[in-house]
Amino acid sequence: MYTKYRKLGRKSSHRQALLRNLVTSLFIHESIATTYPKAKEAQRLAEKCITLAKKNTQASRSRAEQILFTPLGTVPKLFGPIAERYKERPGGYTRVLRIEPLKTDQAPSAILELVDGPKDMRFAMTAATIARCAKDDKDLTDLTLANIKKVTHFRKDGETALEKMVAMFKSTKLV
Repeated sequence: MYTKYRKLGRKSSHRQALLRNLVTSLFIHESIATTYPKAKEAQRLAEKCITLAKKNTQASRSRAEQILFTPLGTVPKLFGPIAERYKERPGGYTRVLRIEPLKTDQAPSAILELVDGPKDMRFAMTAATIARCAKDDKDLTDLTLANIKKVTHFRKDGETALEKMVAMFKSTKLV
C-alpha cells in the first residue's frame, strides 16, 4: 500500500512526535537545520499550522495547540507576529534549502526556514550577490533579478530592507 508521507524509519507515534518537535522549534527559532527528508515532512506540517493561524478562530487555535509541543510559548507567537507576517501571502510560508551534510554519516541535510523572516537565507544571499556585483562593476544576472523579485514581493518594505542589507554588505569586507 502506498503512503503519502515519508515514514522516516520510525513508528507512527515517534514520527509524529519528531515532526511536532521540529515544527515547534521552527516557530521558536524561525530556522532549523535537519536532514532533508525530515525538513520536507516538517514543512508540510508547518504550512498547515500557519494556515490555521491565518484563520484565527478558536477551533484553529485549539488545533494548533494540539500540534505544537509547547503551546503556551509558541501559539501566541504563531497567531501573532507570524500570522500577521503572512496575512497577504497565499501560501509558501517556508523554504527548504539544501546544504552540505552536517553529520558524519553524510545524510543529505537541509535548512528549513520561515520565508520573509529575520533569518531569511535567500534574502541575505541575494543582498550579498547584489553587493558583490556592484563592487565588481558587473551586471545582475537573470537569476539574481528573479531572486530580487521573489524576496521583495510579499515582504513589507522589501525593497528598502534589501537596499539596507546591500549597503551593510558593501560597508563590510564580506563580499
